Amino acid sequence: MTRITNACVEQKDVDVLRPWSQLLQDLTAVDAWIVHRAIEILDEQVIKHGPRLSSPQDVKDYLRLQLINEQREVFAVVFMDTQSRVIAYEPLFFGTVHQTSVYPRVIVQRAMSLNAASMILAHNHPSGSTKPSDADKQLTNRLKSLLESIDVRVLDHFIIGEDGTFSFAEHGLLF
Repeated sequence: MTRITNACVEQKDVDVLRPWSQLLQDLTAVDAWIVHRAIEILDEQVIKHGPRLSSPQDVKDYLRLQLINEQREVFAVVFMDTQSRVIAYEPLFFGTVHQTSVYPRVIVQRAMSLNAASMILAHNHPSGSTKPSDADKQLTNRLKSLLESIDVRVLDHFIIGEDGTFSFAEHGLLF
């Protein structure tokens, strides 16, 4: 808890300056419930109402909150409309501690049912590393090609881990 005294913040009490990963490790069960509930409220009040995602950092922050505490791999999709507003965030596939099976047919069906114009792919690496595997790269390119054939753009694919967030687009891996 930060205390303010005489308009000065006491440095020893500033938890906000600690690294994100250390803060997450220090969460108690109650803290984790509060974070989970905050995400639900954001979903209900902000995300469900279709905000326009204005920057890659906004997307990274949102996806990091959604996926960082998962103990197994989760593959999720942010479906978007023609104005880059969120239609839905959906975790679609759940795997083990080191892999998950992703079925392109399910993603295509969901994109069609939501009438999505574009999407952002995301998954976590419970190991902590955000380095994409060859399988991650192949899957991303396969999904991108498949979705282009039905006029749905893949804007990015993020990997979330303790090391941070990796963006395929920022690293030139969306061909």
